Amino acid sequence: MLVYFHGGAFFLGSLETHDHVARALAKETGLRVVSVGYRLAPEAAFPAGLDDCYAVVRRVAEEGRSLGRDGTTLAVAGDSSGGTFAAAVAARAHDDGFDRITHQILYYPSLDLDFDVDRYASLRENAVGHGLETAGLKPFNAFHLDSGADPADPLVSPVKRRDLSGLPPALVATGQYDPMRDDGELYGRRLREAGARTTVSRYDDAGHGFVQHFSWLPEYTGSSRRHATSSTGRTGGGRP
Repeated sequence: MLVYFHGGAFFLGSLETHDHVARALAKETGLRVVSVGYRLAPEAAFPAGLDDCYAVVRRVAEEGRSLGRDGTTLAVAGDSSGGTFAAAVAARAHDDGFDRITHQILYYPSLDLDFDVDRYASLRENAVGHGLETAGLKPFNAFHLDSGADPADPLVSPVKRRDLSGLPPALVATGQYDPMRDDGELYGRRLREAGARTTVSRYDDAGHGFVQHFSWLPEYTGSSRRHATSSTGRTGGGRP
């Protein structure tokens, strides 16, 4: 079973806007997909949305057989801010001693929400001209940050978690022209260094949000667009 969290900078997106993504994941993976309609900022202050995502994962683990789960795979997945929540849920579960999550799948995740342009080259290289622009990142995430989400908190910026050991195997997919490309790839490298089996794939010519185009843009449907893939690690189960 796969639990999916949609993107939208924590204030946009819904079950409906990302239904085609959830259905594509179900079709391509063969897994049952539970798509989560978590509470959004600013009406729901942090950590309401994260709490919702975590609660669904716990319930799926506890009652999954009634939903058709066979007791093996329990993956968390998300795109953009949903990827943030997927990484945070995996970390929170580990801290709680809840070891049922088998994979974390992060599509162009936003993992460092202080958006420091001096820390990540991609914030400068891809600042303008590729859809999502660096200057818009803080305003676009303002509802979330102003609701109590502190960028220094590892549950807000998962790349800032000091110890990544014990976290589930991961797939991190990034886009060449995404301003947030580098913090996602840094997270993948740090997971590998901590011993988690991790694959990092960068897609050529892709900007932020490309997973939403899987259904109708042929160039995003196959693996031929992957620029580089690396996988290593000492712990964890099969490939994400």
